[in-house]
Amino acid sequence: MAQGRERDEGYHSAGGASLSVRWVQGFPKQNVHFVNNNTICYPCGNYVIFINIETKNKTVLQCSNGIVGVVATNIPYEVVAFSDRKLKPLIYIYSFPGLTRRTKLKGNILLDYTLLSFSYCGTYLASYSSLPEFELALWNWESNIILCKKSQPGMDVNQMSFNPMNWRQLCLSSPSAVSVWTIERSNQEHHFRARSVKLPLEDGSFFNETDVVFPQSLPKDLIYGPVLPLSAIAGLVGEEAETFRPKDDLYPLLHPTMHCWTPTSDLYIGCEEGHLLMINGDTLKVTVLNKIEEESPLVRRNFISPVTLVYQKEGVLASGIDGFVYSFIIKDGSYMIKDFLEIERPVEHMTFSPNYTMLLIQTDKGSVYIYTFGEEPTLNKVLDACDGKFQAVDFITPGTQHFMTLTHSGEICVWWLEDCSCVSKIYLNTPATVLACCPSSLSAAVGTEGGSVYFISVYDKESPQVVDKAFLSESSVQHVTYDQRGIFLLVGTSEGKVFIICASSSRSFRIIGFTEVAKDILQISTVSLSETDIVEVMVLSSLPEAGRSRLEMFTLPTLLPQVSTIFADERGRLKDEIIHKYLYELEHTLSSAVLDFQSKQIYGFCSQVPYICSYLLPKEEHMGIYILKPYKKVQSRQYGPGMLYLSSHGLWLITIAKCGILCIRDVYTLETFARCRSHSHQGHGIQSMRISMDGQNILVNGRDDGTLVYLKWKYVQYSKQKASIDSSQDELVPTDVKKEIPWIQQKSQEAIKKEVNLFSKKRKEIKEGIKSLSKTILNMMEENDKLENIAKLDQQEFGLDLEELERLHDESQEEVAKMIKDIEMHNLAKSYLAELIKEECWNSMAVKGRALKCFHIPCVVENFPMKSRTVEELKELERVLQQKKIEAECLKLRKEIVEAQSGVILVKKRHEEDDEEEEEEDKTVKCSNLPNYLLGSLSTDFGVDTSLLSSQLQLHSREEKINQIILLKDIIYKVKTAFNNEFDAAYKQKEFEITRVKERNVRIREIIVDLELEEAVWQPEFEDCEKPERTLVVQDEEITAHKHVMPWHKAREELIMNRETEHWLLIQGANTRLRALMDMMGGVLEVKKEDILRMVIPQPAFMAKPDAVWTEEERKQFKDYEKKVKELNEERDKYRKSLEAELKKLQNSIQESTQAFDEHLKRLFERRVKAELVTNQEELKISNLAFSLLLDEELSSREKFLNNYLTRKQLEKSQTSEAVRKSREDLDVYKEHYDNLLAEDKVMDRSFKKEFSEIPGHQVDILYKLFKRRPRISKQKTHSETTSAVPFGELPGSGKLSKDAFAQLMKAMDELDNISNMPEGLNPLVWNHFCMTRRAKVENEQKVKQKAADLLEMATFLRKRVEEEEKVQQEIERVFHELILLQEEKVRFQLNLTIQILLKQGQVELENFQLVLEYSDAILINRNIIEDLNSVIRTQGQKKIASMMETKDVHKRILQIEWEHKKMEMEREDLNQKAWDIQMLFFSRDRQKYLNEPNYEALISIQIGIMEQTIAVLDKTHKKNVENCKKLLKKLGKFSNQKDIANHTLSCNLREELVAVSERKDICNAMGSKLTCEKIVKERYENMMQQQKLTHISKQQAEQISILQTEVERLRMKTFPALVQM
Repeated sequence: MAQGRERDEGYHSAGGASLSVRWVQGFPKQNVHFVNNNTICYPCGNYVIFINIETKNKTVLQCSNGIVGVVATNIPYEVVAFSDRKLKPLIYIYSFPGLTRRTKLKGNILLDYTLLSFSYCGTYLASYSSLPEFELALWNWESNIILCKKSQPGMDVNQMSFNPMNWRQLCLSSPSAVSVWTIERSNQEHHFRARSVKLPLEDGSFFNETDVVFPQSLPKDLIYGPVLPLSAIAGLVGEEAETFRPKDDLYPLLHPTMHCWTPTSDLYIGCEEGHLLMINGDTLKVTVLNKIEEESPLVRRNFISPVTLVYQKEGVLASGIDGFVYSFIIKDGSYMIKDFLEIERPVEHMTFSPNYTMLLIQTDKGSVYIYTFGEEPTLNKVLDACDGKFQAVDFITPGTQHFMTLTHSGEICVWWLEDCSCVSKIYLNTPATVLACCPSSLSAAVGTEGGSVYFISVYDKESPQVVDKAFLSESSVQHVTYDQRGIFLLVGTSEGKVFIICASSSRSFRIIGFTEVAKDILQISTVSLSETDIVEVMVLSSLPEAGRSRLEMFTLPTLLPQVSTIFADERGRLKDEIIHKYLYELEHTLSSAVLDFQSKQIYGFCSQVPYICSYLLPKEEHMGIYILKPYKKVQSRQYGPGMLYLSSHGLWLITIAKCGILCIRDVYTLETFARCRSHSHQGHGIQSMRISMDGQNILVNGRDDGTLVYLKWKYVQYSKQKASIDSSQDELVPTDVKKEIPWIQQKSQEAIKKEVNLFSKKRKEIKEGIKSLSKTILNMMEENDKLENIAKLDQQEFGLDLEELERLHDESQEEVAKMIKDIEMHNLAKSYLAELIKEECWNSMAVKGRALKCFHIPCVVENFPMKSRTVEELKELERVLQQKKIEAECLKLRKEIVEAQSGVILVKKRHEEDDEEEEEEDKTVKCSNLPNYLLGSLSTDFGVDTSLLSSQLQLHSREEKINQIILLKDIIYKVKTAFNNEFDAAYKQKEFEITRVKERNVRIREIIVDLELEEAVWQPEFEDCEKPERTLVVQDEEITAHKHVMPWHKAREELIMNRETEHWLLIQGANTRLRALMDMMGGVLEVKKEDILRMVIPQPAFMAKPDAVWTEEERKQFKDYEKKVKELNEERDKYRKSLEAELKKLQNSIQESTQAFDEHLKRLFERRVKAELVTNQEELKISNLAFSLLLDEELSSREKFLNNYLTRKQLEKSQTSEAVRKSREDLDVYKEHYDNLLAEDKVMDRSFKKEFSEIPGHQVDILYKLFKRRPRISKQKTHSETTSAVPFGELPGSGKLSKDAFAQLMKAMDELDNISNMPEGLNPLVWNHFCMTRRAKVENEQKVKQKAADLLEMATFLRKRVEEEEKVQQEIERVFHELILLQEEKVRFQLNLTIQILLKQGQVELENFQLVLEYSDAILINRNIIEDLNSVIRTQGQKKIASMMETKDVHKRILQIEWEHKKMEMEREDLNQKAWDIQMLFFSRDRQKYLNEPNYEALISIQIGIMEQTIAVLDKTHKKNVENCKKLLKKLGKFSNQKDIANHTLSCNLREELVAVSERKDICNAMGSKLTCEKIVKERYENMMQQQKLTHISKQQAEQISILQTEVERLRMKTFPALVQM
């Protein structure tokens, strides 16, 4: 539907009236182009604007399908091409200056064309589209056909240009790449061939890229197999593998910004990094031009990157972002930068005129300058752009000569309506929003974002001035509206206030007041008729929450400026009851609404449906909100939200909408009688519209396209045309530095001052009361501080502002609640994380990780934490085990079948004995298990069954390797499980030992208490690493904070404690038997043995008297007392000794048991090390197998990629072969035509005399000479100045030039055919026939020349296709070769296995770890072969040893009998010696002390302590000696290093001396003479060396003799023990 509307024409007529576009004002957003030497053009909105540089006249071409896309011009043909922006866009070709459509090009593009470019020669047009096609197409725009096209997905291009010297070359550049496209032609067939330019790195250096598909420099790895390309390692097999590069190999390249061609078909590329590149157009070789710095470099600016480049003869002109144009003088691979021109703004585009006499310069703002070359260069501003797009526009009263525009930056322009020439400018220097011109005076109001309204006087159109400023509020101004008579100015702000300002300048634009409405104000409409003394105001606002719109209407009397104080309160708010304010609501939303001049109905534009509705206002007054219902509804035939405007006479209703169509309707019938498409929906339609007071002039402003369109009725006549006046650009400079206060705040402050003056007495009374109250409260607070803590009140209870206290309390509670919530969430997050960690590391573990520590030595053993195997793992393991068992059974059955077929084996089996059969069965069982050295691990030491494992020498397939990995994981699991079982047993043993120690410590503590010893009892405990579950439980002693106990809980515990104490006392008082037992016998019925040590015999009472007073009876009692005391002491000593012996026994048993556990744990630690060793061995095998699987996948990926690459190349080969076949066929057909044409030409030449055989021979000869004569065509000579200025000269190969040359030739032939050139005496009829024949001959020659050129072009095209075919064939052969090498490598990898072999320590000795990695001449054989050979050798050796042992046993028996005889004699002598020793036994003091000393062990312990101290002192002394020795050794080492250095120096000197001596010796030998002294020295030296050698030999022999004597003496002493008498 929208596309259908877009196809409408620019204007429609209805009822005899129609609107036409008079002019269009807009500024370029795209590049400006030359149409010819005097005209430029650029797109703007729906139009293409043409400007004559000399006369400044504008011509407008409107696009019928909406906004204009990209534009291109063809200067030789003087045509303009542009595209539209609709779905499936079109390209239009218009001729200039007639602006007639030549053709319309329709392609398959879906969204938009981004680039258009004409070739400099011929009728070729290149177009490029971005998303989604990324398609480059070549058109013949005269024939309206696409010659060829090609898609490059993902390649976004920002510049495209033809080579001016060769239309077959096309350059496309983007910020990341540059490519040169060559157009190859064969007759009517065209073909694109793209070549990418390899850009340098960011620093200007070049990077040597390696071939990704067929890398040649990959290293060879002799251990880990073949090294493959990175694409194979990444697993890529498709087209992405051809360009794959890892992130580390990607280096930032230069970023091109602009390019230009040279006459030598080279390219100059400007880069973002500041480099200038030169690219050869044929080889695409890139050269980085060197920059030559001047002696005095520019200080004020730094040129970094060119924005645009244009070529001239002396070099290149470039522009940057600093507003300067630079001249690059290029010479011999370097360039120099010089200033060329300075512009006010940054330059975005430059281009030369066709004759290269003018340079067009376009700035970023849209201004256009023309620099004219010559003896006195000039710079003229052709187009002066405004600072941004037009924000608002309005007519200056009465709207027939001038109008004003406003931009967002605050630039106000006054324009001449006739030709849209700028009269003057003024700058507000503040962001502006709206503009309105006063109908009653030559003034205007401008609203700003800061909340101010500027009043501008336009009495003098050439110099407008700001006459006043009203600062209304701090919110932005959104609407500024004058009523129809210009009495009031209504200003709407974003906060929902409508200010009423007097529009008369005589009253200084006084602010009358304001009224409040809804915040989102959409439109303010007024009705002010001369017949009435009131102004009706209606404000439309939206209610988005309710989906409705609100209308607020109020009335302003014309006398309001005189009586404004009555209508407004002190704060300036107008009273609603006085201005008769009424509220209305609609059940649907409106985007615009206006009030008719009779104030009886409202016209509204619906925002969600395409309807225009009218609503009747109620005649009676109402209260509250009145709901309006639609009275009349008409389809708007416009889509999107729109706006309504009433003409000055109130008879026209003008509608604008997002679709960009303006409609003028009859206000009564709402029928459209005139409409015009001035803008389009691609530019978001029309922003605003203004109509003059007489209704003849209409200004339409676009929203986003930046276009201002002037519409006029067709029947209006224009009498005169006024020239534009020079614009005066006055800049408004703010003079007030003080901060302004808004008017609404001023009114509030004035109202507050009045209230203060009115209630001053009451304020004083209230202040005095507050002071007295504060004094009273202060006294109360002082009294409160003196009271006790119980009676004190809180500080906050003295606050009188209860609401403030409650608010503060609520705020603190909210803050506390927020903190509590944050802490809870933080704790919850931590708890969740802890739960995840616990679940992962603890709960999911089938075997928890724990450790065991020894009791006495620092040794720790840890178990293996293990997770339970999943169901999938168990199923996979079961599958592999079942498969292995089946394979074993199959292998066993195969062996039985083979043995059954062998008759020899059957005979041998029948005659073998049963024992031998059992031995062989045992051997076969043992052989089924792999030996440890070939198994690669020691897993069999843990009792793990490895019989199902495959041999490492048989793992060739992928499935076998995967099954082997599964079995190895199962072995690791079993090894860990076996060790964990041993660990659990040790853990239980330690628990048992700790329990037993605890039981024994109970008795030890009792003995220590009985013996009154101060010894500490050693009590072992489990540590946290042994019981890790303790860390998951928080103990009470770990909590450092005090536990909060509630008072009632504490009181309850005290009450319970008191009751229990009373109950216990009551029980104790009632038990008389227990009390008697305690009083009489100490609480026990019998005396235990443990109580002997505490037992005391009471002394008799008479012992208090002197001995002389005692009686005999008392003396007897004293003797009995002494006897009892002695007996008690003896019992005590005996019991004490028994307790000490028991204590020592218990301690020794604890020591022995714990030490035994420590020994067991040490063995377990060794077992742990061995288990970890086995685990690492198995994991190493798994890693090797996984690596081999990964390498196998890489090889498969590489093979798949090569196969896919081969398939693509074969498909390309078929395409190239088809292209070669077709090109050859076309060439043959065309050659046949050429031969026929050439034969016809020769036939015409030969048959000439036959045709004229009837005339005389001399006339035939004259005619034949004239037949061979050809006219000379004079070439058009251009002016030398123009030729010297144009760097490209005459453009070759132009189709238009060839047609013009043929036309000139025919014109010259007309001159030759003139009757004046006819020979005398020739018949005119014969002359006419001759002229026709000669003309046919000339035309045929031209056809032959054209055919020859085309034939040569087709032959070149065929040759290139053949070269492409050969290149593809070479690629295919290369792929085949690579596949063969890869398959060989894959087979070699599958056979060349990596195996793990166990070697005993010392079995392989290497010096300096010099490993040999090349084993090409080595063979790895099975150990069974060597073992079988060794077993045979061992059997024969054992037989020989058995015979030798028999002989040895006989001799041994004889020697044994002799030795026994000698032994018996020696024993007799020993017994005699022992008897004599007993008689002479010496009884030493130590032995006496042992027998006499009762506490001998304590004495020994004291001596041991003294010896330990002595040993400690000796150790300390030894350590000091060791330290001294280390220091001495360090000094000696330094001294040794110095000596080594000195020796090295001496050795170097010696080497030099030896060289000198050898040289002199050679000289002497050469001379043939020897000195006698040298002979004597040599003889003496030989004698000395011989003597030294003999001395050394004698010393060695003496040492050997002494060693032999010592050995003989030792053997003799060992054999015959010496019996020495003591």
